[in-house]
Amino acid sequence: MIVIADTTPLISLMKIEKLVLLNKLFGEVQIPEAVFQELTANASFKKEAQEIKSCEFIQVVEVTNKTMVSVLRRATGLDVGESEAMILTDEQQGDLLLIDEVKGRKVAKQMGIRIMGTMGILMLALEKGAINFSETVQSIEILKDSGRHIKNELYEALLNAAEKYR
Repeated sequence: MIVIADTTPLISLMKIEKLVLLNKLFGEVQIPEAVFQELTANASFKKEAQEIKSCEFIQVVEVTNKTMVSVLRRATGLDVGESEAMILTDEQQGDLLLIDEVKGRKVAKQMGIRIMGTMGILMLALEKGAINFSETVQSIEILKDSGRHIKNELYEALLNAAEKYR
């Protein structure tokens, strides 16, 4: 399975100290250079940058068609990380794009790309036994408390779905 990630799911998983879930669920995860730069360029987040740089299951892959990245950015208003992630998914014939932002998810769906966000990753990890019910609830609470936008309907649906794994 070829899995490509945008920036936000990686940040969210690092925030809850669950980045390793990606390895447990998918093995290798590819990120484009722009996503790598977004994750490592800010001097205020040295610990997180080092975590990404030393993560053996995250592979930085260069997007070959930079023109398509530019066209996608201009046509949609997406940032360079999201655009590169989508074009890389297309180039690699990726099976799954990990992305959280609403606008990016909409564009990816229009492109026929299968997507999953941070909440989907947590639910899949729960279903596969990679985390337990209380870890799932705690992770969702941490993300919600840290300002990650999670709609109340989605939050309630996740908690209800997680109940069957209690």
